[in-house]
Amino acid sequence: MLHGTNHPDFANVADTFRALLPKGPGGASVAVMHRGELVVDLWGGTRDESGRPFEADTLALSFSTTKGVTSTVAHVLASQGRLDYDAKVARYWPEFAANGKDQITVRQLLRHEAGLFSIRAITDDARDILDWDGMLRRIEQASPAHAPGAKTGYHALTYGWLVGGLVEKIMQKPFGDVLRDELATPLGLRGCFIGLPEAELHRRAELIGMTRRVSSASAPKSGSKRPANSAARIREAVLRTTATLAGVEPANFADALFPKGVARFDWNDEATVRACIPAASGMFDARSLARIYAMLANGGELHGVRVLDRGTVRRAAEVESKRRDGVLTLPMHWRLGYHRVMAIGGSAPDGFGHFGFGGSGAFCDPTRDLSVAFVLNHGVGTPLGDARVWRLNGAVLRAVDRRSRAGR
Repeated sequence: MLHGTNHPDFANVADTFRALLPKGPGGASVAVMHRGELVVDLWGGTRDESGRPFEADTLALSFSTTKGVTSTVAHVLASQGRLDYDAKVARYWPEFAANGKDQITVRQLLRHEAGLFSIRAITDDARDILDWDGMLRRIEQASPAHAPGAKTGYHALTYGWLVGGLVEKIMQKPFGDVLRDELATPLGLRGCFIGLPEAELHRRAELIGMTRRVSSASAPKSGSKRPANSAARIREAVLRTTATLAGVEPANFADALFPKGVARFDWNDEATVRACIPAASGMFDARSLARIYAMLANGGELHGVRVLDRGTVRRAAEVESKRRDGVLTLPMHWRLGYHRVMAIGGSAPDGFGHFGFGGSGAFCDPTRDLSVAFVLNHGVGTPLGDARVWRLNGAVLRAVDRRSRAGR
């Protein structure tokens, strides 16, 4: 059963969304804004395996969709004149210059060209990522894998401390506070957190089928080659799928996405969702993500509130690189912190956003004055969403184009 509202022009979106909901446990929400109007606001399913309903304000862990929000915070600082894309990172963060990083620019961070993609190179165990200050120190001591700007490689996890740490150094206050003060509060967002406050824990959905805690019962027997648990099996499947689709062996893929001990890491744990991991721990509702991207689609302003100047939005949205990504093995058409839009049955060449492992995603298309956001708590997907969000994106694009042709 679906709940919420849906403009008649977007009936196909409701049908597509309904088909994406699982027959068993699991839920999702979708929000679409067109010309500043919330035309799709739907939710359904359950937030956990016990059957509690997924509500309009349910917060779902959205993995790499978080990077789009983190990038937007950096652009707010650029719009305010606090951040220069072509400045050296060390100008704002002197300790960052250690071990050959003194020439890395802000622009290179935002377009994944800093050579600091390997989470395995800077951590000893997956649980290290829960320690914000510790991770910033690790970033400071890291050495780049290649000369800045020489290659593009998706900084799947390290992006969060690189860009989030830079924001914190500039503003001299916690990244989560900057997100709240500079983006969430001006836009009236009630469901946008990176590092979930204790008072909001009651709203969160639990991941279903994406991650399990390792127990002695799930560990393989001695000598067995079977992966230790579902997380390990997921890792192997994603590696194989990526290599097959790209026709290459993703040599850097595991280094960027899977810290040592990730098979024992629990993304449902309260410590995880409360941690500030600006590349992966965003807890969002679909409405809030849609409002962020509606603001970007409209040149930095939403409903009379200007968050970014038009020039900053234009610079952030320009394609910076079309070369093959050395981690994802695909050309991502990187902007400054955003990538191209994936859609089945539709095309948005001027659109940009960020999708995430597990199937979430959000994007805008300025040429259509459109934003789309999808959050969920079930399934696996790829590091950049999956067929569910790509199908939903296509349905929205077709609906908007029909609406425009009809003069509505």
